[in-house]
Amino acid sequence: MPLHSYLFVPGDRPERFSKALATAAHQVVIDLEDAVAPEGKIQAREGLSKWLRDGLPDIDKERVVIRVNAYGTPWHEDDVKMLRESAVTRIMVPKAEAASELADIASRCGKAVSLIALIESVAGVVEMRAIAHEKAVSRLAFGSFDYCVDAGVEGSGRELDYVRSQFAIESRYAGLAAPVDGVTLSIDDADLIAADAASGRRFGFGAKLCIHPKQVEAVNRGFAPSDADFAWAERVLAKLAENPRGAIAVDGKLVDKPIVDKAKRIVASFTR
Repeated sequence: MPLHSYLFVPGDRPERFSKALATAAHQVVIDLEDAVAPEGKIQAREGLSKWLRDGLPDIDKERVVIRVNAYGTPWHEDDVKMLRESAVTRIMVPKAEAASELADIASRCGKAVSLIALIESVAGVVEMRAIAHEKAVSRLAFGSFDYCVDAGVEGSGRELDYVRSQFAIESRYAGLAAPVDGVTLSIDDADLIAADAASGRRFGFGAKLCIHPKQVEAVNRGFAPSDADFAWAERVLAKLAENPRGAIAVDGKLVDKPIVDKAKRIVASFTR
């Protein structure tokens, strides 16, 4: 199933973990980093470890991602050690800036892991190609607001066009899934969330970070193909099946390989 929505839940609020899994979010990101104050990080890790051991249903293990504390912080090594002993294999690494650090995290996990590299700084953007090619990395994500602070960028619209394009280019070049776009701070403005999702999709993103369950539906809808797109893709593939080796036209337009590939992607990502 395509993974379009990544819903954050604070790592020190275990009573919310199952509630987050009960939403339509494709992935639930339990956050030990920004959502937890320094004085609460050890307790949060211990509570999460217990929940992963005793409270996480087997059916939901593939939906859980853990955002650990950043590489080099006082809590990072113990976060990774805790995950090494758990059944979770999906880890979000904040402030990703070096492929070597990601490789080190993967090696310390002692099992096959899938790392989501959250790039939130100028240094991370500069190193994006190497990060994307680290074998344990499965997806890039854009920490857009932290990036803006680091880069001195004032604005989250066209000011970020160049960087957004880099995410799409480097993800494609490394053979990764389409990248994950940053958060929308508004919780209740469904139109704004939908517009942000549509903008991310136009730039080549395939998913979006969510900070509240109210955002999930709009994000899922925004990244899914429309009914019209799906109907067009089905017509293309049906025509191709009728004439697999000859030239075909759909809706009066010649169809070549890139168009066929687009149609296949649309059908594969249609979830309604």
